[in-house]
Amino acid sequence: MSFWQIWNLSFGFLGVQIGYSLQNSNTSSIFQSLGADVSHLSYFWLAAPLAGMVIQPIVGMFSDGTWTRFGRRIPYILGGAVISTIALLLMPNCPVLLAFAPLAMGAFILLFMDLSFNVTMQPFRALVADMLDDSQKTKGYVIQTFLINLGAVVGAFLPLIMTWCGVSDEAVPGQVSKHIAYSYYAGGIILLLTVLVTAFKTKEYPPKEFAEYNGLDEAAVTGNAGVSEAAGGSVGAASASGNVAAASAQAAGVKAAPAGKAGFITLMRHIPKVMLQLGVTQFFSWAALFMMWTYLKPAITGQVFDPATGAVLSEGATQTWTGVLNGIYPIPACIISIFLSSIAARWGNKKVYAACLLCGALGFLGLLFIHNQYLMMIPMIGMGIAWAGILAMPYSILSREVDAQNMGAYMGIFNFTITIPQIVIGLTGGLIVKWVFGSQALYMLGLAGVFMLLAAVSVAFVGGRRGRRPS
Repeated sequence: MSFWQIWNLSFGFLGVQIGYSLQNSNTSSIFQSLGADVSHLSYFWLAAPLAGMVIQPIVGMFSDGTWTRFGRRIPYILGGAVISTIALLLMPNCPVLLAFAPLAMGAFILLFMDLSFNVTMQPFRALVADMLDDSQKTKGYVIQTFLINLGAVVGAFLPLIMTWCGVSDEAVPGQVSKHIAYSYYAGGIILLLTVLVTAFKTKEYPPKEFAEYNGLDEAAVTGNAGVSEAAGGSVGAASASGNVAAASAQAAGVKAAPAGKAGFITLMRHIPKVMLQLGVTQFFSWAALFMMWTYLKPAITGQVFDPATGAVLSEGATQTWTGVLNGIYPIPACIISIFLSSIAARWGNKKVYAACLLCGALGFLGLLFIHNQYLMMIPMIGMGIAWAGILAMPYSILSREVDAQNMGAYMGIFNFTITIPQIVIGLTGGLIVKWVFGSQALYMLGLAGVFMLLAAVSVAFVGGRRGRRPS
């Protein structure tokens, strides 16, 4: 396929990631404006990991067995995009839709949004694997990763762009500020338009052609709705992380294996030891990221000043700047990911992984002590380096230790190491911030730094099931 054909395969993911980025940057602020206490914020954030844990494996399984004149994956991508757009348009209007209980309406729409994001996102991973041969799969996922990070930047900066266009950032209690609302409207429209490009520019292979390209029997292809997706379509997280994981696995030459070769219980009984060891690292690193996404805005409120005037940023300006900070770390992540493979080849996966996580720990430490509006961008570079390592290195290590015929199933099981830490912090974070830190959200960033440091240390204990330590 040509570059632009490959580009169109994932172009819709640009819009999906814009929606995710808007959610990551503004969810806490929206719920605070609707009356939520800082100690309750983590409960609302539970929607994303729960949705990813439940929806993605279901959609992956059903899209494997869907064959229509519109394609195999496109119906799910397009249907999910329509619902995602509606959710983005509704989110800023919670106070109008249910005036007596705006928080309840906001929670419902957030769950609705996360479910639809996951319905849209999951088939994009498999679409690249379906449409490209082995010689182009890595290129396909590199392009997809670029679009994901670009979408993250655009979504994070949309509120700032709205203020440049003259939209007010005034934070009115009980209402979503206009610059956030308009950003959601723009994000919803962009999401739908980009997905339409993928839907109309991509012609999926019919069953016969797909079977021929993959050396399969056509009857088996059309009759099996439970083919396990490996690197290109394995069970993913609520966020962009799974996509780079898929890229890493594809780069390692992973092949899809039919589900059912080994039952779930059998797989769990023989789970590779290295997966459990990586699970410890994953727990600390993903818990730290979840704390950043949840508490960054309340943590820096009243703490950030404009160096030009010396004045502390207003509530609305702080929310805008939170979006800017969330838009910074994908940039170094995108740059670092280009060189990560060659660096790891020289120094070893474990050393590079630990170094990336250490950069993240230093980034959290910087956020605790830096209050200059613009200097706060520097710690986000450390976050970006950690983000790049988290999305690539554990999968590179794991792919060497898992039997090829069960690679897809184990990659799916490994996804729980992403969602479980987020659920744990979602359930306990409110209690910690209220009773341990006296509702001072800034200290949650300090705790996130400790967690990221523990993640870096734990890499040293990652060994191999086959009696060797991954390099």
